[in-house]
Amino acid sequence: MNQTELLNELSSREEVVPKCLEYWAETAGENTFIYYGESDKKISYQKFNQIANSIGHSLKARGVQKGDRISVFLRNPIVTTMVMFGIWKCGAVFSPINFNYRGRLLSYQLKDTQPKVLFTERSMVPILNEIASEVEQLSTVVFNPQEGDHDYIAEMADIPLNLVFNEISFDRMLQAETDNLNIELNYYDTANIIYTSGTTGPAKGVVQSHRWVNGYTLRLRSCLTQEDVVYNDLPLYHVGGAFANIARACYGGCTVAIWDKFSPNQFWTRIEKSGASVAILLDVMIPWLMNAKPSENDRFNTLNKVHMQPLPKYHNEVAKRFGFDIVTAGFGQTEAGAPMSSVILETEEGEGTPMHLYKGLSRKEIIANCEKEQVPIIDGKKELNKGFMGKPNQYFDVIVLNEKDEEVPVGQVGQIAFRPRLPHLVLSEYYNKPESTKKAFQNLWFHSGDAAYLGEDGFYYFVDRLGGVIRCRGEKISSYQLEDIINSHPDIDLCAAFPVPAEVGDEDDVAIYVVKKNGAEIDEEELRIWVKDKMPKYMWPKHIRFTLDIPRTPTNKIEKYKLRQELMKELEKEKEVV
Repeated sequence: MNQTELLNELSSREEVVPKCLEYWAETAGENTFIYYGESDKKISYQKFNQIANSIGHSLKARGVQKGDRISVFLRNPIVTTMVMFGIWKCGAVFSPINFNYRGRLLSYQLKDTQPKVLFTERSMVPILNEIASEVEQLSTVVFNPQEGDHDYIAEMADIPLNLVFNEISFDRMLQAETDNLNIELNYYDTANIIYTSGTTGPAKGVVQSHRWVNGYTLRLRSCLTQEDVVYNDLPLYHVGGAFANIARACYGGCTVAIWDKFSPNQFWTRIEKSGASVAILLDVMIPWLMNAKPSENDRFNTLNKVHMQPLPKYHNEVAKRFGFDIVTAGFGQTEAGAPMSSVILETEEGEGTPMHLYKGLSRKEIIANCEKEQVPIIDGKKELNKGFMGKPNQYFDVIVLNEKDEEVPVGQVGQIAFRPRLPHLVLSEYYNKPESTKKAFQNLWFHSGDAAYLGEDGFYYFVDRLGGVIRCRGEKISSYQLEDIINSHPDIDLCAAFPVPAEVGDEDDVAIYVVKKNGAEIDEEELRIWVKDKMPKYMWPKHIRFTLDIPRTPTNKIEKYKLRQELMKELEKEKEVV
């Protein structure tokens, strides 16, 4: 397709998510948009649109203007979803904060974003007060769960909030007008700032347009109908939960079933209760589900379209056991969106989801859509190399580059880079970081920071992350941030953090080598206790080693690969003993 044809195809469907909400509220208002599993609560498109409008009007009444940044530091996903749409409604920018953050991680993001308003909840207030002296005072909206709510904490009920910042009750935000705001929203307007892990420096805010959200969800939602139910237990401070699931459902006019977090023990009960037909399974979720005792009834569930990220080698075994008809795979990134995808036909007709439980497009309709949109269709029985991602969609050019930004031959590993064929499909910039933006877009390619290769079969394969990023429990951890926190300990002189293969799944465990200050007597147990108060659980080191020195190059760069080799040998010996 030429650029005009691509543009016509992309813009033939509404690109701006809150406008989609308004459309469904008007045309299918009584249909359920949100099913909140934690409290067994349903919210229709019409009612949800009114809630989002009220929040949008309230923000506007408090001086929020188009383009203002709004930070969201919430655990509760249903409130987060309401706030996200309310922010978009008034033309402001949704900027979520990882609800596990505290201390330096939290204060850095607030100082970098400089939001006009902050949304939070009662349980987060003590954490915010800890860093209040480090950030400028700002208007803060506080959600306060009531007795009977699933997230009500009795011991906090009688404790005064004592919020250092200016406080506004979330309930007041729901008392404004409920009609549409009719603020002009364009595909090129900024929708979000999502923070990703830093590698050699602080975390970077990825500035995304409304078209970015459209492009990111386009292939995932091409198989959706209003009959489908999208399951979500992913956090909404990442693009997977907020956009790949919730925004995708809104584009498609279907229901999204939301729970606070993943539970291997409750997963199938939730699928049955919600009737979910669509889900995303990330890395360690898959072995957790497979570890359950097999049953002849495993495939008797409503899930028929499942995205696996990353795609495990044994995807067909998983699909056959649980009756998944379709598995999708690809490449997803906060910066580049979803430029590559593939559809895998995992089961034969009649061997997947039982027909009396099946929802959505038929297999033939899905295949026809894929052929029309040039999405590769793979036979699930075909053996695929590790890291399979598929092929680029028609909106992107893809290349694998060496260190000189030259294209490498087929089969050779390099950095994968992307060039959108339409504007605003990748990040607009790294917020407040012009040098990082310039470097990422050098030579007119967006450099992903990931290593990959183009196979002889014409498919692209992911190899590893470049730089100091560790992936653990579905989160990307910056080794820079981890080291920065541990180096702040008064008894520690230097720390080096790096990944080692996790015991379960294809992710990483965190390892650190630590050099004590002269005379310091801190031990591993003391350091582990200290770490628990400084960083979220997923960042806690699995392996801690104390050393007298850390190897460096002649130019004083830490040689982490030597530490990794040393630790891996040690761990292999431990396995042999066991």
